[in-house]
Amino acid sequence: MTQTRTFDPTQVRADFPILATNVWCKPLVYLDNAATAQKPEAVLQAIDRYYREQNSNVHRGVHFLSAQATREYEGARERIAAYFGAERDEMIFTSGATASINLVAQAFVRPRVGPGDEILITGMEHHSNIVPWQLVCEQTGASLRAIGLTDSGELEEFTFAANTKFVALVHTSNALGTVNPVASICARARERGIPTLIDGAQAVPHGRVDVRELGCDFFAFSGHKAFGPTGIGGLVGRSTVLKDMGPWQGGGEMIRLVTLEKSEYAAPPARFEAGTPNIAGAVGLGAAIDYLDALDLDAAAAHERDLLAYATDAVKAIEGVRVIGEAAHKAGVLSFVMEGAHPHDIGTILDQEGVAIRTGHHCAQPVMARYRVPATARASFAFYNTREDADALAAGLHRVRELFN
Repeated sequence: MTQTRTFDPTQVRADFPILATNVWCKPLVYLDNAATAQKPEAVLQAIDRYYREQNSNVHRGVHFLSAQATREYEGARERIAAYFGAERDEMIFTSGATASINLVAQAFVRPRVGPGDEILITGMEHHSNIVPWQLVCEQTGASLRAIGLTDSGELEEFTFAANTKFVALVHTSNALGTVNPVASICARARERGIPTLIDGAQAVPHGRVDVRELGCDFFAFSGHKAFGPTGIGGLVGRSTVLKDMGPWQGGGEMIRLVTLEKSEYAAPPARFEAGTPNIAGAVGLGAAIDYLDALDLDAAAAHERDLLAYATDAVKAIEGVRVIGEAAHKAGVLSFVMEGAHPHDIGTILDQEGVAIRTGHHCAQPVMARYRVPATARASFAFYNTREDADALAAGLHRVRELFN
């Protein structure tokens, strides 16, 4: 697609204007990437250019601006699909991973399950990959089962039940950083004819994902985690599966023919994109994927692994700190608790030092219950972070320790 550029964290940081910001008269140390990642200049320019020079509705207009907007929108779809190893018509624009999962839950799973059937998830899911399945179970009489977690934050051994009809699992945990063996799980499910969905929101920012290699039927992701805009994301679905799905929402764009008696639906992906889409968001997401595609992602991932190991050692050396989630395969998430200090207090004190982290249950309350903590402090890293950022985190935590002693 695009020519790969040599990865240099210092040069990469210069691509993100907000990283030069001062907070409380101190340089910003942004370690809240699992909540939302920052945006490179290329994404900001793409969104600005669309609104300044191309703004129009897409698809049915015959005038110049509409044709230009349509070309940008559909061009983004084509490039994003290719990035994930999919075909153009397998890429559906949604408002994010949450909307993508709900689409699958209501349009694919709900019509196919009933009393006595089981939907299988894991105990480390984000709420967005729990609640939609609970709703389906309430609507259909199906049951929900979760794979348990080990003390280190990995999935326990499990088997599929005879009545397992669908599997939905997270690729990379937002609360623990665990990278799950999703390809092998999808292969096991496929042998039994069980469809699968992967929540890839946290995986996309940390390396290239090929949906064919994963072997899943559906892959959900969010743009804002992947250095793109908020309010945009996607669902990559296997074409043979999408063709057999009815729509989730009705309205303009998703139809082929409408009479007062009956409607005929468009082919995918239009069938699942009712109404005026987030055109600027799609353009910005396309620019974010172009940016990622131009990076040496293997080198970026190696940098993140080194940074996570360095930060983990520094944080664990602080008196009273316990790391939550020490799986053998992790992405750049470091969750921890400190004896005598509530995570919200930790976050507040770190903020005064210019260090931005996330505190709370991280929309993963079952994870908190599993490890018997009400909340954690979470530092999450991206390829633009450095060892100096990790040093600032550790220094801030020493300050917390001093205050609470």
